[in-house]
Amino acid sequence: MNLRELQYLVALDEERHFRKAAERCFVSQPTLSGQLKKLEDELGVLLVERTKRQVLMTEVGTVIAERARRILTDVKSLHEIAQSYQDPMAGEVHVGLIPTVAPYLLPHIMPKIRKQFPQLKLWLYEYQTDILLEKLRRGEVDVLILALLDETDDFAELELYDEAFQLAVPRGNKLAQQKSIGLDDLNNSEMLLLEEGHCLRGQALDVCYLAGAKENTGFHASSLEILRHMVSEDMGMTLIPELAVPAKNKLSDLVQYIVFDEPQPSRRIGMVYRKGSYRETAFKQLQQLIRQIVNIS
Repeated sequence: MNLRELQYLVALDEERHFRKAAERCFVSQPTLSGQLKKLEDELGVLLVERTKRQVLMTEVGTVIAERARRILTDVKSLHEIAQSYQDPMAGEVHVGLIPTVAPYLLPHIMPKIRKQFPQLKLWLYEYQTDILLEKLRRGEVDVLILALLDETDDFAELELYDEAFQLAVPRGNKLAQQKSIGLDDLNNSEMLLLEEGHCLRGQALDVCYLAGAKENTGFHASSLEILRHMVSEDMGMTLIPELAVPAKNKLSDLVQYIVFDEPQPSRRIGMVYRKGSYRETAFKQLQQLIRQIVNIS
């Protein structure tokens, strides 16, 4: 038995498809299938029911896959321990980010991270919050950058910055002439929002509730950029996080961004990682650098 065989088993348990599991492990399908058969022979149990239509994990296969997942996480921790004693700001760190943060934060921080920590190699992954939290639990990523939620109590948190929302309206909208607005200005307004799964959707709904606004239930966007294009086409208004607001409004821009009066509606962006992680020193140094770079709170 070796770690590679355990990785194949975990991949198959999560993908439930031999080809997809093989692609994830960067091996051929026959190689993955053959190594799993070898593992079954060694353990003396059937781990996977192989049919033409689907992959079914046996009961013992599911139990062993879960234990294998923990073993792989523990082995990764051993590497983290060794790395932390050598140089905490060297080696690989797998970072997960939510879609409403990644494309707007990364251009600001990545060049300076590379400059200040040249030995640190960041692998970046973009998923919605629930998927990221599960990947963190499974040890597939080391740290997350997302909007902090109460449900992350199982993990350690480091605050990065508070990010205010701005109202995005078509330039022809009556609100476009105002330099700032209050929540009461949105009373009875209809808002375009993201689809289910985005934490920003829930935060925007909270603002709508406070303002007396309502959601446009006939349309849900898959990204902030789709929302921005819908606003530019005069299809409605929406909330945009501050980092996603262009630095300068061009005359040709069909969208006007308006700040809210104090207290501004906002979200807290932070880092989340497994408690007791041996990369904690690296996370705290990254936190300090990001806080210096992003000064929007």
